[in-house]
Amino acid sequence: MIVQAFAFYLFAGILILSALMVVSARNPVHSVLFLILAFFNASGLFVMLGAEFLAMILIIVYVGAVAVLFLFVVMMLDVDFASLRKGCMRYVPLGIILGGVLLFELVTLYTYWRTAPGVKFATPTAVNDLTNTEALGMILYTDYVFAFQMAGLILLVAMIGAIVLTLRSRPNVRKQNMLDQHKRQASDVLEIKRVTPRTGV
Repeated sequence: MIVQAFAFYLFAGILILSALMVVSARNPVHSVLFLILAFFNASGLFVMLGAEFLAMILIIVYVGAVAVLFLFVVMMLDVDFASLRKGCMRYVPLGIILGGVLLFELVTLYTYWRTAPGVKFATPTAVNDLTNTEALGMILYTDYVFAFQMAGLILLVAMIGAIVLTLRSRPNVRKQNMLDQHKRQASDVLEIKRVTPRTGV
């Protein structure tokens, strides 16, 4: 129990500190790196809760794709962050008010949370000692298989649409033609000449 409490406070503390550094770091690249650190610690908390599927999804999807994409975008774009931060101080009072409202709502939620009578939460013993990933897989591919397939189809259409919208036909650009490459013979590009020793071609 002591080890679990120590691990929880360690992950939670690093998560809070890294989240603060995400919004307070002056260098945007450092902000993205602290965001990746926050994702790793959040996945550690999910593992402690027994939700290893969510932990792996958080690492694979967010760290492996989203955060790395943010990092490359920030490093490739020449954005003048100094000019963007000039007028941000006037929004600080509004941000403090909104943050206070959200904090009040969270405290109220966790203080007065009550479970309705007769409601029982599922435990691992109630589902034949299945792991979190197995239970999610059974529900996802049986009861919600149609919604799962539709979500995949929507993401596929969105990916194709993004490619079509960003595809530009530029003139005077050399393009690769696979058919012409396969049709080409060695005699088309090579010329064999017999050279007498100690003479030129």
